[in-house]
Amino acid sequence: MKSHVFRPLVVVISIVCIALIVRVFYVPKDFGVHERGYMYGWYRQGNIEEWKNVKVKYQGTEYCKDCHSDKYESIMTTPHAIIPCEDCHGPALEHPSEPPKLAVDKSRGLCLRCHSFLPYPTSGRANIRGINPDTHNPDTECVMCHNPHKPSLEGLK
Repeated sequence: MKSHVFRPLVVVISIVCIALIVRVFYVPKDFGVHERGYMYGWYRQGNIEEWKNVKVKYQGTEYCKDCHSDKYESIMTTPHAIIPCEDCHGPALEHPSEPPKLAVDKSRGLCLRCHSFLPYPTSGRANIRGINPDTHNPDTECVMCHNPHKPSLEGLK
């Protein structure tokens, strides 16, 4: 083989060998091991107890339903029903009793994450009613005109 082919080939093979050797020392022995044998994935049997001690930040919409049944029922009849409450209201971990409400981000950026117009017909975002944030009331928070719990034309405040 000519040296212009042989040298890069040796370099690539060397890098692969070094990576495999480093992997033996770096990756824990129980990584990817399950009761059914070796499985691919981000799993390490040795840290199960660590994960049991992690507090779950997001409680889910069902957690909010009992205390906020009026808001829950009104939003379940709208297109926003698929959005978990905590996407807008923040995580309910250690939900405060005083004050009784979670802080809500009322900035335009929160609404524009989904409602900025995107002209991609093949994405699911094309089905969401979008706006041009530069021309649609640029200096006003969306909640000043729109009720996110009733997101339709009759949902205007």
